[in-house]
Formats: sequence, structure tokens, C-alpha cells
Amino acid sequence: MRPKILIVDDDISIIKFVKANLEANGYETSIACDGKEALDTVARELPTLVLLDIMMPTVDGYEVCRQLREWAQVPVIMLSALCDEEDKVRCLDLGADDYLCKPFGLDELLARMRAVLRRSTIATTAPTKPVFTSGDLEINFVERRVIVAGSEVDLTLTEYGLLQELTLNSPKVLTYELLLRRVWGTAYRDERNYLYVFIRRLREKLERDPQNPAHIISVRGVGYRLV
Repeated sequence: MRPKILIVDDDISIIKFVKANLEANGYETSIACDGKEALDTVARELPTLVLLDIMMPTVDGYEVCRQLREWAQVPVIMLSALCDEEDKVRCLDLGADDYLCKPFGLDELLARMRAVLRRSTIATTAPTKPVFTSGDLEINFVERRVIVAGSEVDLTLTEYGLLQELTLNSPKVLTYELLLRRVWGTAYRDERNYLYVFIRRLREKLERDPQNPAHIISVRGVGYRLV
């Protein structure tokens, strides 16, 4: 089955460009021209990946991403002409999986899509170790369930992929570069902001006190380990 990509943008010329090139590269596509239509389309069609513009009428991309993360795990790549670090971190904090600045080239878009889809595949593949437990944390890799203090926690596919990598290598320290390469891909080895944001999101969901984590431990200047 071909991956279905939802393209969300209020610029028809960008939609036509992206749609034509994605279909030429073997993807199935659908489109939405504003945020409300995007939310309705995700609920109706369950796409494999969403390409989401930020600056749109009715409901902007920030709000679409925030609402999606309340009920959907579909990977999201944000597209925007706003390219400073603050906007990128804001999108990642809201639950986006990646961020691509406009104007972008087709090769870069395809590479980032492949990276996100690869992470999704890794996150949904159960490793040979079926269950991991540590204190009040339990991870069932077969059922892809994360339990904290008896309650199930919802993670995005990228969050789960990062947690899985830390867990399967516990208690070893994994360097920043190694985590970025294994979870995001070789092209992301210098994108430490991605790692900082996703570690913070995991701690907020898994730790009793995210400011004093008991599970995901920082090794200053080196990386992280899960204990």
C-alpha cells in the first residue's frame, strides 16, 4: 500500500507543486487548504503523514498540530517561511516531528519524509525484548503500550522511537549524535534542539518530577541514559 500524504497549504501553487512531485515518486496524496479542512481530512482519511503549513486562515498550523496531538499519532512535518530557532522549537513542542523552511527543494522534502516514515516504521516494530520495567514505568513493546504508575501514556511515534532506543540500551549512555542518527537519521546529527525538545516532552509525560528526572538521566556534555 502506498503511503498517503496530506498536503495542507493555502497556497495553491505550492499544493500543485508538492502534489505532482509526490505522486510522481509513488505517494498517494490528498489536500486541504485551511486548518479546519485539515483536521476534518485527517479524521476522515487517516493519512500516513501530514505536510502542514503554519500561516493559514481560519485555523493556523500551530493550532492544527496542537489539536491533532490530542487524539492522533500521525507524523507531522511543518512547512513555513518562519525559519528562526524559536518557531522551530515551538512547532516541536506542539508535537511536530520535523520542520522544513520555505522555500524548500524537492530532494530535501523527500529526504525528510523518508526519515519521518522510517521512524514511524521503527516505532511500530516490536523488538525481541517484550517488556521493560523500572519502578513505576512499564513499556510493553509487543502491545506498544507505556504505563506510568498504572496509567497508560500516549506518545507520538517519534517520542516512542526515542524512548525505545533509550530503553533497549539501558543503562548505557547514548551520545547526542548517536541518538539523533538512530532515531532521526544521519542528516540530523547536528540538530540537538530536536533531541532537547523530545527529551523534555518525554520527561513531562513519564517523570513524577520532570525537573528532577528519575528515569531519563542527562550526562552533561555527552548524552542521555535511561535507568
